Amino acid sequence: MTIIGNGVDIVENKRIKKSILNKKFVSRIYSRSEIKDSMKIRNKESFFAKRFAAKEAFVKALGTGFRNGMNFNDISVKNRKFGKPELHLNNNIKKLIKSKFKLKKFNIFLSLSDEKKYSIAFVVINKLL
Repeated sequence: MTIIGNGVDIVENKRIKKSILNKKFVSRIYSRSEIKDSMKIRNKESFFAKRFAAKEAFVKALGTGFRNGMNFNDISVKNRKFGKPELHLNNNIKKLIKSKFKLKKFNIFLSLSDEKKYSIAFVVINKLL
């Protein structure tokens, strides 16, 4: 495997706590599945802050930022059965990655963590040989 990009982002949780009171913000930033999953979570501030950081870290790993039609809610964070977080991308973003880096296959690794005041995400994009 070859690393083709990595990104990290940290978010102050209280900033997200204020923002998620706005339904337009939530629907613009988070996917339907993330919004649905948040209904099962007691600490919504941390839940949404980690996902915001993950999306920011991902576009930093790509080196593109949010442009050329890429939106926050095109990227979704899901947790596997035992809690491991994964990024799920829509087909447009997958095509963008394949064309930008001239890849056929790639892996994305995501790590999330939080404390009372902050949430952080780290993303690595690997080229599969």
